[in-house]
Amino acid sequence: MTDSFEDFATRQVTPLLRYATVLTGDPHLAQDIVQESLLRAQQRWTRIAALDAPVAYLKRMVTNEYLGWRRRLKAHIPLLGVDPPAPDPTGHYDERASMLQRIDRLPRKQKAAVVLRYYEGYDDAEIAAVLGCAQVTVRSHISRALAVLRADERVRQSL
Repeated sequence: MTDSFEDFATRQVTPLLRYATVLTGDPHLAQDIVQESLLRAQQRWTRIAALDAPVAYLKRMVTNEYLGWRRRLKAHIPLLGVDPPAPDPTGHYDERASMLQRIDRLPRKQKAAVVLRYYEGYDDAEIAAVLGCAQVTVRSHISRALAVLRADERVRQSL
């Protein structure tokens, strides 16, 4: 017997919000993305519930919504300046906030690949399935993203 949509959504909303928050860098936008994804999932729940991995399907919906949001924002508001979140007062949180800011500047697919690998613990095959690309492309996205993050870290260290 499958769960009702309400039971499924109640169990999954917190993990989806955490994932979307890391992906977007903005908890308010993450809420919007998760809400939109859950609304769409509710309309298709009978079909989604019958899948082997409805959680993975919903995570892909969140990822696609994020990628679509970035495209729409870039097309409609090219000069939008978003201030990064204020750093927390402790060193650990400052480092984390700094890393999240650097990740936030990555191209969207590289960012999604990094978040799925290092935040969600996905392997290349799982990331490829979520992003809809080949595993070699996943490795390329991650390699390029890590090169940028390492270069940013070296610059930050030299300041």
